[in-house]
Amino acid sequence: MGETKKHPVRKWGLGLRYRYTHWAVLAGIPALLVAIPFLTILAGLLKGPGANWPHLVQTVLPDYVLNSLLLLLYVGSCTLVVGTACAWLVTTCQFPGRRFFSGALILPLALPTYIVAFVYAGITDYTGPLQRFLRGPLGFSHEQASVDIMNMGGIVFVLSAVLYPYVYVLARGAFQLQSRSLLESARMLGSGAWRMFFGVALPIARPALAGGLFLVLMELLNDYGAVKYYGISTFTTGIFRSWFSLGDLQAAVYLSGLLLLLIGLLIALERWQRGKARYHAASSAQHTLTPFRLRGLWAFAAFLACLLPFLAGFALPVLQLVVWAAATAHKVVDARFWELMGNSLRVSAGAALLCVLLALVLVFAGQLSRGRLLKVITRLSTLGYAIPGAVIAVGVLIPLLGFDRQLSGLLGSLGGKPGGLLLTGTIFGLLMAYVVRFLAVAYNPADAGIKRVSPYMLDAARSLGYRPLAVLWHVYLPLLRGPLLSAALLVFVDAMKELPLTLILRPFNFHTLATKAFELAGDEMIAESASPALVIVLSGLLPVLLLNTLITVKPRAGAKEPVQKIPA
Repeated sequence: MGETKKHPVRKWGLGLRYRYTHWAVLAGIPALLVAIPFLTILAGLLKGPGANWPHLVQTVLPDYVLNSLLLLLYVGSCTLVVGTACAWLVTTCQFPGRRFFSGALILPLALPTYIVAFVYAGITDYTGPLQRFLRGPLGFSHEQASVDIMNMGGIVFVLSAVLYPYVYVLARGAFQLQSRSLLESARMLGSGAWRMFFGVALPIARPALAGGLFLVLMELLNDYGAVKYYGISTFTTGIFRSWFSLGDLQAAVYLSGLLLLLIGLLIALERWQRGKARYHAASSAQHTLTPFRLRGLWAFAAFLACLLPFLAGFALPVLQLVVWAAATAHKVVDARFWELMGNSLRVSAGAALLCVLLALVLVFAGQLSRGRLLKVITRLSTLGYAIPGAVIAVGVLIPLLGFDRQLSGLLGSLGGKPGGLLLTGTIFGLLMAYVVRFLAVAYNPADAGIKRVSPYMLDAARSLGYRPLAVLWHVYLPLLRGPLLSAALLVFVDAMKELPLTLILRPFNFHTLATKAFELAGDEMIAESASPALVIVLSGLLPVLLLNTLITVKPRAGAKEPVQKIPA
């Protein structure tokens, strides 16, 4: 039996030690892809502002900053309150509908914000069902029945209704894992239900709540479709306006740089509040929380508190989409519709395949070499999900344009015919941007799966003379089949819903279900946009249901869930 060849350990400076392997070199590819948008924005900032930048600073930049900060404040506050309250109720209280709401409150994650935005715009429109009901059966006048949600208040309501599950999911998981002995001790010391919540449960769940709120804020800074449709000027709408309306790419770069600065501040704030705090139970033998039984008005209030977010974020928008789709399907579902679906399936499947392959390279390289530099590469490779789609589009399109120009000039100098735009405005550029944005989505399930595989299996296979590729194929792939399929599903659904990246980088006259739905809604054909929107929603339900299954803590077989009366 031959000895396994050991690769040399090399020093790379900055105190980083790295075991050199071919797989480690491959792991640098996704890191390089993610670094391209950052480097592009940085290089653009060093060039100086464009001709329109002073005008933008004096006129619209204050609105971009103010509206973006107001959205972060208002929507962040609403989602934090609603998500935390609902998570506490379904975890610690027994009331009618509790089991249903435990899973149903996650369902708004399946709906893109831009779809819910134009659904509510259609519902409250002059010809929508709400105003028709107010003017008809209730007899209101036209002025009395007027409902306008195309403003800051309306967009805060829409975004809060869709994004609160980010806080709810993490808060519910934190409350489920809290030790029952802590709350029982607090009750024995004379604490009532409210004091137990604010004094014991809430501080322990603070890291989870901060993590959920951070995800909400990242989604807000990435949103384009909803704020654009409601006429709210933010950084993302400003990037589109600078690029497409003014034709000033440098202004778009500067706005992207400011948006990246804001995201960096939010990341630093989240890391600072978390600090080095850790929250552990004193005993490893924990019991889950015993729910309090609510009666009378308390039970009705808990039921209503969970019902309203579910109705606003999922039930009403989906029901209205079904009604519109049934009324307009005969006009919309044609050969062109199936072409749109095919486009969406192809680019989403391509993005899922590339992201899963690169994620597999990252996690397997981490098994082969556990140096600090590889950890840095992995962290860099998974930063893309924190970058708004509009910023990634700017950071990807500029180098593609530069490459095409250089190639065209080279062909012209050689006496050949200029090649034109070979990569810009192609599926290649779109898939490259998808990989930058969604690689982290594929990496997390793959990393969680490979951590469950014993490292001794790798050592055993290498001692038998198997090369790394053979070990990956025969040992790791069979064991990672489930996590990799989950990763592919998550990336596929995210790519199906993605709007800003697709709008900017898609080939000419190339539409997906997301871009077509947004285009129809922008042309005031909201009912006609329901069919493509409904397909997107249905595709998003499967991973949401899978997420609910993964985070649900089930009692042991044959065990009956204990219930206690709520303390005074």
